[in-house]
Amino acid sequence: MKKGVKIFAPATIANVSCGFDVIGLALEEPGDEIILRKSQRMGVYIHKIHGADLSRDPDLNVAGVALKNFLRQLPNCKEGLEVEIFKNIQPGSGIGSSAASAAGAVVGANVLFGEPFTPIELVRFAMEGERLASGSAHADNVAPAIMGGFTLVRSYLPLDIIALHTPEELWATVLHPKIEIKTSEAREILKKKVLMNDAIRQWGNVGALVAGLYLEDYSLISRSLEDFIVEPIRSILIPAFQELKIECKASGALGGGISGSGPSVFMLSKGKEKARIIASRMDKIYAKLGVDYKIYLSPVNRQGVKWEFIN
Repeated sequence: MKKGVKIFAPATIANVSCGFDVIGLALEEPGDEIILRKSQRMGVYIHKIHGADLSRDPDLNVAGVALKNFLRQLPNCKEGLEVEIFKNIQPGSGIGSSAASAAGAVVGANVLFGEPFTPIELVRFAMEGERLASGSAHADNVAPAIMGGFTLVRSYLPLDIIALHTPEELWATVLHPKIEIKTSEAREILKKKVLMNDAIRQWGNVGALVAGLYLEDYSLISRSLEDFIVEPIRSILIPAFQELKIECKASGALGGGISGSGPSVFMLSKGKEKARIIASRMDKIYAKLGVDYKIYLSPVNRQGVKWEFIN
């Protein structure tokens, strides 16, 4: 009899330029790993966290909060969960570190308890982990982490999430500068009101991006990857952001922007070879800045969280 489950929970890119809080995509790498086992004791017990200095108190840990919400909704549940987390996505990186832990945890728990909940219900549980991390229960990271590919949050009340088509040749190159930008602080600097002209341009890009994905029209995708609302404000927090964007597009990237609240910067490309060229361009720009950084090269992860039973 299998006694536990081992989870791979992917990093994600949220917003995808024009889709603030509503569009996200999952990556093949990096990703957190989580081991979950049932416990005869009720409740959630986080025994070890590797790779990051995070609280093991389930009320102060995103995976713990998500799992407690999961268990609370199980009828007549007399069991608990024991958890071990391997953090391969650095907290504060802007590529869904908290979302990966929360999403991976609830998917693993769902498997152990016979899959009683739908993906949308799992997203709702994982969103509570995001509320702890950032003060806002947003779904644009946890939805693609759980469902895979691109996702669109049509509505939060009620929660309505749509899985979008992912073109086969779409790759992401992500530069993670090793500086800290807290999601809660990055949200506070945003304007509370938006000009109508900017809103109209943004809506047009969101619709065109969705159309471009379904049509596999890379030119349309490229034209849609512009953010007139959030990027102009947040980009000042990221070293050499404008140079990165200009040089990467000149080198053949379709476009890109800030991943989540930053500091990571992403670029989308058609094909792996073009994504490698973009990675080289990013490396040359950041090598001269004196800022520690890491670059990831990844296709879009169409499956989302992956799991296997373990003894």
